[in-house]
Amino acid sequence: MNRSETVDHIRIALSSVLGREIPDLTESSRLFEDLALDSTSVIELLMSLEDTIDLQIDPDDLEPDVFRTVGSLTDYIQNSMTPSPAV
Repeated sequence: MNRSETVDHIRIALSSVLGREIPDLTESSRLFEDLALDSTSVIELLMSLEDTIDLQIDPDDLEPDVFRTVGSLTDYIQNSMTPSPAV
């Protein structure tokens, strides 16, 4: 999945969690300050992303910076979806 598709998945998940459309979402949109997410809605967002893009999120890997902006969340998702080398 490319970066643009990942941002689209985040937009869809955010719209579902927040109960409203977010047409002007950009990678610089701040999740807490601009979109008014709270700790509960972050969990809902992660569960939605896990379901829609088959992402496995390890809570131990989550740092606060992951949720700074849509771009930082996109970076985390893109890095998490990088296939592991074959053994």
